[in-house]
Amino acid sequence: MKQSARILFSTLSLAASAFALSTSLGLAQTPDTCVTGVDMATLGPKGIVGQGPHGEKAASPDELKLTDEEAAKVKAGKFKVGISMQTVNLDWSQLQVQGISETLAKYGVTVTGVASAEYQVDKQIADIENTIQQHPDGIISIPVDFTATAPTYKKVGEAGIKLVFMDSIPVGLESPKDFASMISADSQGNGQIAATILASCMPKGGTIGLVNFGVDYFSTNERTKGVSEWMKKNRPDIIMKQVDFTDPSKVSQIAGDFLTGNPDVKGLFAVWDQPALDTLSSMRAQGIDIPIATVDLGLQSAIEIAKGGPLKATGSQRPYDQGVAEALAMMKALIGQPTPAWVGVQSLPVVQSNVLESFKTVFHKDPPAELVDACNSAKPKCN
Repeated sequence: MKQSARILFSTLSLAASAFALSTSLGLAQTPDTCVTGVDMATLGPKGIVGQGPHGEKAASPDELKLTDEEAAKVKAGKFKVGISMQTVNLDWSQLQVQGISETLAKYGVTVTGVASAEYQVDKQIADIENTIQQHPDGIISIPVDFTATAPTYKKVGEAGIKLVFMDSIPVGLESPKDFASMISADSQGNGQIAATILASCMPKGGTIGLVNFGVDYFSTNERTKGVSEWMKKNRPDIIMKQVDFTDPSKVSQIAGDFLTGNPDVKGLFAVWDQPALDTLSSMRAQGIDIPIATVDLGLQSAIEIAKGGPLKATGSQRPYDQGVAEALAMMKALIGQPTPAWVGVQSLPVVQSNVLESFKTVFHKDPPAELVDACNSAKPKCN
C-alpha cells in the first residue's frame, strides 16, 4: 500500500513560478481554451487502449452473447447467483447491480442477495463466506483488497461455485482455474479522456495535481496511468504532483491540505467522481477555483459538469453495460462455456455540451429534473 499525502513525482524540473498565472490560492481562472479547445469529435480512444491485469488483450462484450441453445440451457438450469460489492452507496455500484440483476432475470437466474462490504476487508470476507454457505451456483464480486481477500475467493472455486469479477482480480487467482472472467471499463482510456480535457485548461508549464487512490488496485492504477502517460507524451511541459488517499472518507481533508501546501497547482485530476466532489468541497471552502477532471459519472458529478463550474469533464464507465456483461459471462460459465479472461468496455467522454445525452447512455434512462434544470440554467453551453 502506498503512503498517503505524499508527492511522488514531477515530469520536469521546470520552475512552476516561471509559468504559473499566480501562486496565490484561489486566483486561478479557467482559461477560455478549457474544453472548448478540444475537438469533441475525436476526443477519447476509439478502442480499448489498456490491457488486463496480467497483460491480457481485451475481449469485446459482444463475445459474451448467448446463442439460442445456450439461453435455453441457462433457463433450464434454474441457477442462483450471489453478488458481493465493495459498497452499494455509489451510482456506479447500483447500476452494476441493476445491469446484473435485470440480465440474469431475463434468463430465469435468481439473485440470492447483494452484500455490501462498505470498503471493509473483514466484512467482505465474511460476506463471501456466508454466500458460499448458501450454496449458490455463482458469485459476481468486486474485491475490496487484492491480497487479504484472495484466500476466501479461492474457496469459491473450490466449492464448485463459478466466479466472475468486476474491475480487479485478487493476487494469485488465475482464469479459468479460479474464476471465469473479469469485466471492467477501459480505465486507461478513461484516464486519457480526463487528461485531454485537463490539459486544454492548463497554460504552458502549468502544474496539475493527481488525487490518487493510494491502494494497489488495478482499475484505479490504470486511470492515473492513463493521465500521467498521456501528459508525458502530449504535454511534457505540464508538471505533475500527486497526493494519495487510502480512506475515501478522508479525501476532503487530504485534498485540502494538498492544495494548501501546493499553491502552484492550477488543475486537478481525481481518480473517481466522489473524490472529485469531495475535492471540490475543499476547494470551495478555501475559495479556490481551478479545473478538475475525473473518471465515472454519477448524478452529482453530472450536475456539476452541467453547471459549467470547476468540474469540467469525466471519462465515464458504463456500469450498467458492465453489469450486463458480467451476467452474460456468469451464465456462459454456468453452462460450461469458455469465457475471455478480461472483457473491456469502451470509454465515454462527458463534458458540459453532451452531459444530458451521456447520462442517458450511462444510466439507461432519461436525466432527472435536477440535472435538466442545471443544464437549462447553463444553456447554450449545456445541451
